[in-house]
Amino acid sequence: MNAISVEDLSALPIAHQAEIPDSYLDDMGHMNVMWYTHLFSCATIEFLEHIGMDRAYFTENHSGAFALEAYVRYLAEIRVGKHVTVRTRLIGRSEKRFHFMHFLVIDEGPVLATTSEFISAHIDMNVRRMSPIPETITTAYDALLRKHEQLDWQPPLCGTMQP
Repeated sequence: MNAISVEDLSALPIAHQAEIPDSYLDDMGHMNVMWYTHLFSCATIEFLEHIGMDRAYFTENHSGAFALEAYVRYLAEIRVGKHVTVRTRLIGRSEKRFHFMHFLVIDEGPVLATTSEFISAHIDMNVRRMSPIPETITTAYDALLRKHEQLDWQPPLCGTMQP
């Protein structure tokens, strides 16, 4: 994996923040993997809202977004009581798909704990199939993507995902 510093991540928008509660613990006393998925899901929802895909958009346009692929790297253990921040970097898109990464940082440290790379699709909920992403959304996505492409570090991609 490419070496990414927490300072590098500070240029990315915050997509979600949380404090890890006792209920997230597994039998080994650390955060269970299902809660990483939960935190990344919350971050994805907040990121989609940022580009205009909020509940009103979904309702008015009979649209949605589905996850198609995910690749997670666990780099550091997250314990109860820790505060975490998820930041999002856009990688690319196609006519119907988004490619992005989340970086989950333990604020106490700070330490990069987990990365997750995603391919998500824009969905026509009437037929529950992929559909073209409308221009209002691609305009917002592409503007943020251009900013992320100007960063002086490369995201640690898994190498197998293509939008």
